[in-house]
Amino acid sequence: MRTSDRMNDAIVIYEKSVSGRKGYTLPDTNKSEEKILSAIPSRFLRSEAASLPEVTEGEAMRHFISLSTKNHHIDKGFYPLGSCTMKYNPKLNDVAASFAGFLECHPLAPHKSTSGILRLLWNLKKYLAEISGFPSVSLQPVAGAHGEFSGLLIMHAYHLDKGSQRSKIIIPDSSHGTNPASVNSVGFKTVMVKSNDKGIISPKAVAEVMDDDVAGMMMTNPNTLGIFETNIKEIAEIVHEGGGLLYMDGANLNAHMGIFRPGDVGFDIMHFNLHKTLSTPHGGGGPGAGAIAVTAELDPFLPYPVLEKDAEGDLFYSYDRPKSIGRLHSFYGNFAMMVRAYAYIRTLGGEGLRRVSENAVLNANYLKELIREDYELPYDVPCMHEFVVSGMPQKKYGVRTLDISKRLLDFGVHPPTNYFPLIVPEAIMVEPTETESRETLDRFAEIMKQIAKEARETPDIVTSAPHDTPVRRLDEVGATRNLDVSFED
Repeated sequence: MRTSDRMNDAIVIYEKSVSGRKGYTLPDTNKSEEKILSAIPSRFLRSEAASLPEVTEGEAMRHFISLSTKNHHIDKGFYPLGSCTMKYNPKLNDVAASFAGFLECHPLAPHKSTSGILRLLWNLKKYLAEISGFPSVSLQPVAGAHGEFSGLLIMHAYHLDKGSQRSKIIIPDSSHGTNPASVNSVGFKTVMVKSNDKGIISPKAVAEVMDDDVAGMMMTNPNTLGIFETNIKEIAEIVHEGGGLLYMDGANLNAHMGIFRPGDVGFDIMHFNLHKTLSTPHGGGGPGAGAIAVTAELDPFLPYPVLEKDAEGDLFYSYDRPKSIGRLHSFYGNFAMMVRAYAYIRTLGGEGLRRVSENAVLNANYLKELIREDYELPYDVPCMHEFVVSGMPQKKYGVRTLDISKRLLDFGVHPPTNYFPLIVPEAIMVEPTETESRETLDRFAEIMKQIAKEARETPDIVTSAPHDTPVRRLDEVGATRNLDVSFED
């Protein structure tokens, strides 16, 4: 076992292993080592003894705890990663997801023996339908991008069912990167429309590109600039008159729960990010949950199996869906994530969910006003749950957004999202979330102001950051060109 520290930019390796130490106790088998080895098939035996560290249990524990504290996570410090909603997740939800009845249930268990689980999923579908304004919900997709993929497959199936084969999807220039990727993965082509001087999409821009070959349009509301798209109804009318469908990327749903329902204003399809909006774990590869909601007209195309009720009121999974886009995931989705989302909704209730959104919007606008004088504000309008500023004022001193973010690490703060959306040069995308206190926001603003001052007066401090992290500034260009994706002793 090795641990490393960086001193004067040199990595010093400390070997913790000492011969004879051990952190385990094996049961007494009353058998010799030779007899034990003879019972193991030769194909499973090593030709040489494994070189394993010899350490006490306490030393091993300290080693791994030390490694864990070097990582930044939401339970350690502020994490204003714009568009990703890295908020505190109540531990109560984790407790609920770890109930033995949930953990020990096999996903292929008969419906009759899982009635409680099916009832939880049925109620979660109803809650998501109420939040979104759509009558039909599928819990099967396991990520936001998976939800996008599902929605676009539904669009494709819908048009084929009507006897047409449209090939284009309209997307804004401020879209999430997954949107054009999902469009391409389903076989559509993207048609980009530009945001106007207010940072939103105008109906005129959509009308100019809408034609008989457009299957639909994808939008995020509020958009990735953190601005609410106020022209939704007019845009929906244009898309629908042209025979298309309107898709809402639900990544930013936490800005308007209980206030605005996408299904009420003309959207036909949307996905939820349960791992953003409804407090299920986010990051580290998931597992995520990207439930999808649709209008009644599109219900037949939802992925199967679909949770339904029979004549006696018993719940079951139905495969009798001839127009379905098919199965998207093994079993029924990431169930533990759904339990967490269900617990979150039941804990807060309708009024609580609305308050979540109101506080998220309040925190974002408060923080925006605190730092606006030190950074460029490309769209000077009230924001929703997040906002975008630009590091262009600092760039004239040789300090880029990447440098600002690396300097933030010295203060124990995770950087905001950098260089996104692409339409803002040197973009810094900040999402404080509803769970942070005013004191935390004030402290973050002070740090951002200090960095802006350093950029003017002592830019070298910023451009050489971070200074106090376990790993200093890396050669990112070299790392990209010379990938090393395996560990060698």
